[in-house]
Amino acid sequence: MKLLKGIGIGLCLTTICVLVAPNAKADDSNEKTTIVLTQPVEVPGVGQHLLMPGTYVFKLLNSPVDRHIVEIYNQGETKILTTVLTITNHRIHATNNSILTFSERPAGEPQALKAWFFSGQHYGEQFVWDRPKAIILAKETNEAVLSTPVAVDVPVEVLKTAPLEAVTPRGETVQTAVVVEAPPVEVATAAPVAAPQPMLPKTASDLPLIGLAGLLSLSAGLGLLAFSKLKA
Repeated sequence: MKLLKGIGIGLCLTTICVLVAPNAKADDSNEKTTIVLTQPVEVPGVGQHLLMPGTYVFKLLNSPVDRHIVEIYNQGETKILTTVLTITNHRIHATNNSILTFSERPAGEPQALKAWFFSGQHYGEQFVWDRPKAIILAKETNEAVLSTPVAVDVPVEVLKTAPLEAVTPRGETVQTAVVVEAPPVEVATAAPVAAPQPMLPKTASDLPLIGLAGLLSLSAGLGLLAFSKLKA
């Protein structure tokens, strides 16, 4: 998928843009991660859209299964800077640290946040942009970008039910599966069932045959006796 192609670029950018603080993940339920940005990063969502170099805290908010809400805080976690709509994405190889990936943009433009993959996990969050901005990013990166026709600068409750889609560099609407990597499918195999053995008909008892043989023997004996008397 195109996301995996973008991850190669994102990993390179991570070394110069992002530092993950040691022991950053405090709670598995919200995937809390402390991020140190060394360059400006543009993010979608409700609130501040440009994160300047500094320390930030990312948290996953409880939200519907088919989408998630990510909250980005200041270093002291005293203020929510932006609230972002995301979709769960998957990767083949997990890493020991949380990773941010970015969309490659023209020189002089701030990097656009693309995905956040959790430490030690095969899944993460792909960020959703409002449609006009998504079209711009799609043209700059020459790949489809997740979007919603609803303005992202709206209350969280609206984001939880906002339509999800993706846009191509030509501005065409496509399914989110074009962008989001699906989890591997595990195919369950059933244990082989032994073929039933054919049921043979139950045979009758041998006693009638024995009786018949006895009668035949007796008749033969009487016949020989009678024949011997006649000759005598």
